[in-house]
Amino acid sequence: MVGIIMGSDSDLPIMQEAIEILESFDIAVEVDIVSAHRTPEKLFDYANNAHKRGVQVIIAGAGGAAHLPGMVASMSPLPVIGVPVKSRNSIDGWDSVLSILQMPGGVPVATVALDGAKNAGILAAQIIGASDKCVLDKIVAYKEGLKLKVEQASKRVKK
Repeated sequence: MVGIIMGSDSDLPIMQEAIEILESFDIAVEVDIVSAHRTPEKLFDYANNAHKRGVQVIIAGAGGAAHLPGMVASMSPLPVIGVPVKSRNSIDGWDSVLSILQMPGGVPVATVALDGAKNAGILAAQIIGASDKCVLDKIVAYKEGLKLKVEQASKRVKK
């Protein structure tokens, strides 16, 4: 199972891409809003207990100062993937990217591109696939599908 959390419901349209790709790989997801600044107690509870509920990877999306992924990573034993979200109070998204990317030694957060929730979902699936052959086979098939799309596009445009 992958836990997908975000700082507010305005992040859901971006984070939906992670939900959809994980569901396409038949990976269970739990989704919630956990604000680092407005609900710190909920953040502490989530980060400290997600692994006890069977969560294997956490994807945390946040905009603005984007403290959610790093705070979760500081408390959870699970891998955390941060999705910087370009929000209305953002400085072109750079504040979010740098807040998630620039973590201190010992507290890693894998970081994807701005609004890159789909890639966060794929990365979470790959992490799970490292120890789950069924998921790994789905990742292999997905990547083969990407290759075929490129080959088909190449045939259409090649002169």
